[in-house]
Amino acid sequence: MENRYALPPYKIKMIEPIHQTTHEEREKRLAEAGYNVFQLRSDDVFIDLLTDSGTGAMSHFQWGALMIGDESYAGSASYFRLEAVVKRITGYNYVMPAHQGRGAEQVVIPEMIAHHGMVFISNTHFDTTRAHVEIAGARAVDTAIDACFDTAHYHPFKGNFDLAKLEREILAHGRENVAGIIVTVTNNAVGGQPVSMENIRAVRAMAIKYGIKTVIDGARYAENAYFIKIREAGYRDVPIRTIAREMFDNADVLLMSSKKDGLVNIGGLIAIKDDAELFRRCQTRIVPMEGFPTYGGLAGRDMDALAVGLGEALEEDYLRYRIDEVRYLGDRLLAAGVPIQVPTGGHAVFVDCGKLCPQIPFDQFPALAVTNALYLEGGVRAVEIGSLLLGRNPDTGKNSRAELELMRLTIPRRTYTFQHLDYVADCLVAVANRAGALKGLTFTYESPVLRHFTSRFKPL
Repeated sequence: MENRYALPPYKIKMIEPIHQTTHEEREKRLAEAGYNVFQLRSDDVFIDLLTDSGTGAMSHFQWGALMIGDESYAGSASYFRLEAVVKRITGYNYVMPAHQGRGAEQVVIPEMIAHHGMVFISNTHFDTTRAHVEIAGARAVDTAIDACFDTAHYHPFKGNFDLAKLEREILAHGRENVAGIIVTVTNNAVGGQPVSMENIRAVRAMAIKYGIKTVIDGARYAENAYFIKIREAGYRDVPIRTIAREMFDNADVLLMSSKKDGLVNIGGLIAIKDDAELFRRCQTRIVPMEGFPTYGGLAGRDMDALAVGLGEALEEDYLRYRIDEVRYLGDRLLAAGVPIQVPTGGHAVFVDCGKLCPQIPFDQFPALAVTNALYLEGGVRAVEIGSLLLGRNPDTGKNSRAELELMRLTIPRRTYTFQHLDYVADCLVAVANRAGALKGLTFTYESPVLRHFTSRFKPL
C-alpha cells in the first residue's frame, strides 16, 4: 500500500535532547530579546524553525569524511575533492569555497559591478543578496510573476520571472547598466517556490540577447530540480542530476549557501563557468575577505563533508521525503483554515500573516507579531519574511512595503519528525484562533543593515 507521504529514507542514529519551557519563562526571554526571536538563546527554544541554513543533520558518511580532512593552508586535498564534485555537478571550470552564501556574495557581486548606477535584476533577491547588491553601490530589482503574490491559488512555478517585466527593466535601465540577472532557486522570499526549466531557459535567452551575465543563487537548487521533475512536462523520467546540470548550463555563475542543499552546518560555493578574468578578480578579492582560494573560510574537514553532502542532496528518495515533510505541515495548517502560500515550497511553510492579522499595518510588522505569539504559545521559533526583512528604500530611507507579510516555518533537513510538526501545527492553530487580538510592534533600536537580525522592538 502506497503511503500518502514519503517515508524518511534514513534511521535515527544519534539524538540531541530538547526541552520545553513554561509560558512565563518564554514571556521573560522574549522581552529580554527585544521581541526579536533572532536574539533568543537556542536553549530557550523547543522546536527551532528559524532557518534551514546549517541546522540540519549530517549523515554517517559525512561524519566519516570529517576524519580525512586535510587542514593544509594552501592546496588542501580536501579542496580538490570538493572541486571535483562541484565540477561534475555544474560543469563549471572554476570553483572556490566560501564560509557561507554571503561570503560568496561579498566576493562576486562587487566584481560584477562595472560602474555607478548599475542594477541586478532577479525573480526575487533574498536578504543578504539584496544587502550585498546595495552595499556594493548597485540596486536590486525584483521581477517575479504576479501569481506568487496570490497565496491562496495554485501555480506550479510561483518562483518564475515575469519575462515581460524582466525585459522592461532591462530596457528601462539600459543593458549596459544591468550588472547581472540573478535566478533565485527556489525563490525563498515568495514561499520557497520553484522556477521552471522553461522559465530558466527563457531568462537565459534574454540575458544572451542583451549581453548580460546570468547568476544562479543556488542555495536550494536540488529542491528546485525535484520540483521540475514532478511538475514540468517532459522531466518525469529525467534523473535529478541531469535536471540540475541543465539548470547550470543556463547560467554563467553559481553562488551557493551550501548550508542548505549541501547538507552541512557551514559552507558556501562560488562556481564560474568559463569567465577566467572574472574568476581571477574574485580570486584576488577572496583572499582578504574570506581566505586563501583553496579554503575560502572553511576547514578541510568542512570541505570533505560538503563534497559528500552535495551528492546526498541530489538523491531522489531524500528529496521526495524532504518535499513531503514540508507538504505535511502545510496540509495540517490548511485543514485548520490557516492561510498559507500554496502550494507549499521546498524548505518551509509560509503563513500569510497579512491575511491572518489585517488589523496590523505593514510598518508594525504583522508577521513578527505572529512569530512572537507562536514562540509564546509553545516555544516554536519561526521567522518574519515581510516588510521588516525587506528593510528601507536605500534612496529615500522610507520603510519598503513587502507584497506579502509572511512568517516562515523553516524545516531543518533530516532533523524533526512528523510528531514535532503536529505540535507546531497545533500551536499555530491556537495562535490563529486569536490572531485578531494581536498587536504590532515598533523599533526601540533599528539596525542600519539587515535590520531583522539585530533590531529590538516593543509591542504597541
